[in-house]
Amino acid sequence: MTPSGETPNRPPLVRHLGLIGLAATGICSMLGAAINTIPFTMQRNVPGIDGFVLPAFLLAAIPALLSALAYAALASAMPRAGGSYIYASRGLSPYLGFVASFSQWFGLSIAIGVVSYIIPAFLRDVATPLGLTELANIFDGPVGRPLIALAILWTFVLVNLRGTQLYEKLLIPLMVLMFVLGGVVIVAGFAHNHTDFAAALLAREGRTVPEVARSAPGFMTLLAATPVLFASFIGFDSIAQAGGEARNPSRNLPLAIGIAVIAVGAYYMLFTAAVYHAVPWQYVAEQALVRDVTAPGLLSYLLSPAWTVAIVAGAAVALINDLPAMLLAVSRLMFAWSDDGIFPRMFARVHPTWRTPHLAIIASGVVASLSIVGSHLAGDFFLGVDILVTSMLVTYALMALTVLTLPGRNAALAQQVTVMRSAALRVPVAIAALLLTSGLLVVQVIKDLSATASAWYFHSTPVWVIVLVAASLIHWRERRTLERDGVDVRARFAVLPPE
Repeated sequence: MTPSGETPNRPPLVRHLGLIGLAATGICSMLGAAINTIPFTMQRNVPGIDGFVLPAFLLAAIPALLSALAYAALASAMPRAGGSYIYASRGLSPYLGFVASFSQWFGLSIAIGVVSYIIPAFLRDVATPLGLTELANIFDGPVGRPLIALAILWTFVLVNLRGTQLYEKLLIPLMVLMFVLGGVVIVAGFAHNHTDFAAALLAREGRTVPEVARSAPGFMTLLAATPVLFASFIGFDSIAQAGGEARNPSRNLPLAIGIAVIAVGAYYMLFTAAVYHAVPWQYVAEQALVRDVTAPGLLSYLLSPAWTVAIVAGAAVALINDLPAMLLAVSRLMFAWSDDGIFPRMFARVHPTWRTPHLAIIASGVVASLSIVGSHLAGDFFLGVDILVTSMLVTYALMALTVLTLPGRNAALAQQVTVMRSAALRVPVAIAALLLTSGLLVVQVIKDLSATASAWYFHSTPVWVIVLVAASLIHWRERRTLERDGVDVRARFAVLPPE
């Protein structure tokens, strides 16, 4: 490790990622299987939301857009690997930057394992209607499922190891395929109506759609739905983590963040509106109380088996897309800590040929593999998702706070901001983002602590606090080591790391 401002004793990362590759990183981090489940299972999680899921989505989009603007402003001035950590460590506090990004890294690494473990179940649902019974049994078997999940995960670990050129060539076509298959849901949903669904339900099961009057939900109901739907926007910060490998970063990073948030928001709205256009919310609410409801399951009443397979395959592709983008994000966080000297220095090594932080990528893959094993043994993976939501809300709140503190703490870097240059715009946006994300965090914590669980460690909040304590111990130990080695810590965190 070398002092800030000197040329590091390692090969540099290579700026290969263009605007489309960066946008794909954010889009694929956000669009997973959740779009096929959250807008419908929330009828159970938020009783009384009824036919007002779309207004709740619009409400959730407000803090997401404000947070995206905060990220875009910071990314324009500090285009380095490990984005959110770099922003907070230079513009707010090295300690807060590390502990927040460490919990983010932990949550994302667990989520990578969770996603990997879910994928074989979707592949099973593709194989079953195609008559591939033996293959479906392997996907769902006690040995086959975790082994296939591990194989899928390490395939994308290898893709990340081989460099951002291969990563971009794979991710962009997968993103296009995901949108094409998701488009089947949108077209099918708007091509049918509630009358069509009622007739199909009656013909197949001899049942009718329940008659429940639609009533406007209260403000508290909409507020309770917001954190659930806001979680759908978690992931655009993956673009910031790739800041060290972006071409023309001061322009492309903010643009990619904007493209990703707007594209995902529009897609979520169209997708959700299409399904509710075809399927009455009364039926969705009734079924959500007794089983997990998904878009493929709901539209299967209206579509042929072949088209149903297509939309299940679209959900599987959306899940698969999560992996390379999230692996890139978590490994660059680890690389940035190590490059700053506040994490074991071996993880700052860059492969001489592939120009990727190979040890950081492998370490993140190992943690995700442990998550796969844990999901398989426990038979439950929602704790990891809740930890991720909590840690990301903390990170988003700190990014908004950093926008406010950057001019006073680091005037030189503040001068490099090209998005929302005017304080008259920047300050109100940052304050609104801070208040809204902090409010969502409070709602998330209250919901978690008030939930019924068999043991304290099944609540995400105390587990997240333990992770923060571990991060604090790591930070202060490594910081003391730097100081003993004669490093001017204040000077190091006053400038950006060398490329």
